Amino acid sequence: MLYIFALLLSLVFIVLEIVKWKIHPFFVLLIAAISYGFITGMEIPQILSAINDGFGGLMGKIGLIIFFGVVIGTVLEKSGGAMVIAVKMIKVIGEKSIHLAMLLTGYLVSIPVFADSAFIMLNSLNKALSDQAKTSYAGTSVALGLGLFATHVMVPPTPGPIAAAGILKADLGNVILWGIIVSSISLVPSYFFATKMASKTKIPIVLEAVKERDYRPKLWVSLLSILVPIVLIILKSVFEYPGTRLATNIFYTAISFLGTPVIALLIGVGLSLLLPKKLDEKVYAASGWFGDAVKSAAPILLITGAGGIFGNMLQSSGIAELITENFSDLSIGIFLPFLLAACLKTTQGSSTVALITTASIIAPIMPALGLESTMMTTMTVLAIGAGSLVVSHANDSFFWVFTQLTGMDVKQGNKTLTLGTLILGVSAICVIYCITLFVD
Repeated sequence: MLYIFALLLSLVFIVLEIVKWKIHPFFVLLIAAISYGFITGMEIPQILSAINDGFGGLMGKIGLIIFFGVVIGTVLEKSGGAMVIAVKMIKVIGEKSIHLAMLLTGYLVSIPVFADSAFIMLNSLNKALSDQAKTSYAGTSVALGLGLFATHVMVPPTPGPIAAAGILKADLGNVILWGIIVSSISLVPSYFFATKMASKTKIPIVLEAVKERDYRPKLWVSLLSILVPIVLIILKSVFEYPGTRLATNIFYTAISFLGTPVIALLIGVGLSLLLPKKLDEKVYAASGWFGDAVKSAAPILLITGAGGIFGNMLQSSGIAELITENFSDLSIGIFLPFLLAACLKTTQGSSTVALITTASIIAPIMPALGLESTMMTTMTVLAIGAGSLVVSHANDSFFWVFTQLTGMDVKQGNKTLTLGTLILGVSAICVIYCITLFVD
């Protein structure tokens, strides 16, 4: 039981260091991994090997994928492309269905753009439309927030799901495809929560003067950098899916190369360069948009790498064999990654940290949980994403972005966003469980 004790001690250490002492998650995960190695009696060469292989191996697989995804999101945000998509979504759906419009706008924009940044960017539009339509601003804000959250934790190329998929060695195309399906269905109860319950919360709308851009990119150009990489990655997965016999198709070689995630997202980066009015140093310089993308991506890459170290340390210690021998009869299955991610999300606040840490812990014990098949590995990534929704409250940076920009107090935030993320997360794991009953 030393291994279990060491793991529990590591988790307590992670939560306390991040929440109470505000230490950066990278250092917390790294120290927790090394401490776990020593507590369980691993040899020093083993510990050093786990550090090097865990970080280097994972970064070699998904480091560039995460970075390219961040670059696409940064260029979309700063060029105005994301706002173009949002405005068009509103026009298509109609201002009478403002809740649905904001939910779907958030859902699409948060695939490449970080949820916090996307809410800040879209809030003025949401506020103006809510005032114009005489609709509850609280309800539309919750719809926007939950739409942002759904893809933020379940649909790559958002960094969290990419990292979890890399750690669990899940096929990224499958994660994208099933992530879209699961997150879309899960948003149905969230929509009714936003329109029927959250809308009862009354908050005043204080409109600010909105500065108009002198240039906005075209809609089709704005969509290219999001949709082309996703389509290429999914196509590759379809071509390589067992039983399809498409591997002999004349297009297979091209699709296999272009649909490789790192190439697909590099193409997305190239397409994003069509967005700025002028391609100059403001975009590609170290102090420009690309430089901002590097600053945004660096913490995520470090945290992901540290999660890889933690997972590799667990695997090297032999905990997988112990759990397989003692806990394989427990019918927990897909619910364990969900519950673990939910505990980590609730206690330390960051969905990305919850995704990466949970994936690192679950990876070595997938066979013991009966989750080692291709389909179940995909569902495990999504279950972790669902758990990392539960719940957004006072220790989550998004909670404060949401409440401060909308003018809600903490109590109102708990009644709307916190409860909404609980409904969204629970709905998602229920959808995932139902899928596993029929398709595995």
